Amino acid sequence: MTPETHNFFDRVYDVVRQIPFGKVTSYGAIANYLGAKRSARMVGYAMNVSHDKDVPAHRVVNRKGLLTGKHHFEGTHLMQQLLENEGISIIDHQIQNFEAVFWDPSESL
Repeated sequence: MTPETHNFFDRVYDVVRQIPFGKVTSYGAIANYLGAKRSARMVGYAMNVSHDKDVPAHRVVNRKGLLTGKHHFEGTHLMQQLLENEGISIIDHQIQNFEAVFWDPSESL
């Protein structure tokens, strides 16, 4: 990982740590907030390697509310279970009432 990538990942983690309990955001919303609008995929890469960094990566989903990062969690349904424990309803790997639980860092931080 380059120093620039490492710094970007740390900035992503700082944002993700601010997502409130019971809320989710998207890879693209984080990238946009960080001034890297076309870097949603890099935010995803940061989430993939965040599991030992005390980062609530389960709260980051794709722009449609799909649990696209679920295969990076231990166990078959851990990401879904963590979100459901926070009161978020999920059917077929998609968050229900996505707009109601969506947190936009650009409007909040």
